[in-house]
Amino acid sequence: DYKGQKLAEQIFQGIILVSAVIGFIYGYITEQFGWTVYIVMAGFALSCLLTLPPWPMYRRNPLKWLPVQDSGTEEKKAADRKPKRHSKS
Repeated sequence: DYKGQKLAEQIFQGIILVSAVIGFIYGYITEQFGWTVYIVMAGFALSCLLTLPPWPMYRRNPLKWLPVQDSGTEEKKAADRKPKRHSKS
């Protein structure tokens, strides 16, 4: 559903943003760029774990689909059509 997709996107962006800020601050204090990268990668892994699987919290508002139509009506419509003739130049 669209509300679940919006929630997943907000969670993903929030975790990435928070981990980037924390990583930058921690890396700046320790003067180690590697820690910044590790913290951002950990935030990315956490956000993927929380947003990629189809958790029930993302499926609370299912979409209503149209009912399935018989395939026989499609064959009948295709038979009613006249083939197009191409003119020779």
